[in-house]
Amino acid sequence: MIRNFVSLVVLLLIFSCTEKVQKEVSSIDPVNWSNRTAAISVQDSLMSGTSYLSVYSEIYSETEHRTHNLTSTISMRNTNLRDTIYINKAEYFDTKGNPIRTYFDETIYIKPMETVEIVIDEKDRSGGTGANFLFQWSIKPSSHEPYFEGVMISTSGQQGLSFTTEGKRVE
Repeated sequence: MIRNFVSLVVLLLIFSCTEKVQKEVSSIDPVNWSNRTAAISVQDSLMSGTSYLSVYSEIYSETEHRTHNLTSTISMRNTNLRDTIYINKAEYFDTKGNPIRTYFDETIYIKPMETVEIVIDEKDRSGGTGANFLFQWSIKPSSHEPYFEGVMISTSGQQGLSFTTEGKRVE
């Protein structure tokens, strides 16, 4: 009986000391983009543009040697009451301007007044302190441009930190 008990304790200790497998980062593909694919043709006479959005995987605290990781929510918003808008590509870049990932490079649609989001996990620090997105989009000439917003947040105990950024048209 004691021998079985000791064996059980030893097994529990061995399994509890093994390194935990790191969970996959959900920000790589949180939305099934293929369900949003839209086929637009040249005859649709859409106006195109590119917007830039700054986001932060981490920010400095106290000195440049200490940082806090952040969760980032990137919102792609259609502020039109009647018109669908199209996002042709969403690219994520790190602080040095190196591409990290392309979330989709086939055109997706966003219905009137709809918001579609990309969430970058707090543990995904690949963007660094100066990460950014470029969005290529198309709209009807009479439509409002898409609105891009980033919300960064971190909480620990009773402390919280949050701020937002707004997209800017660059082309």
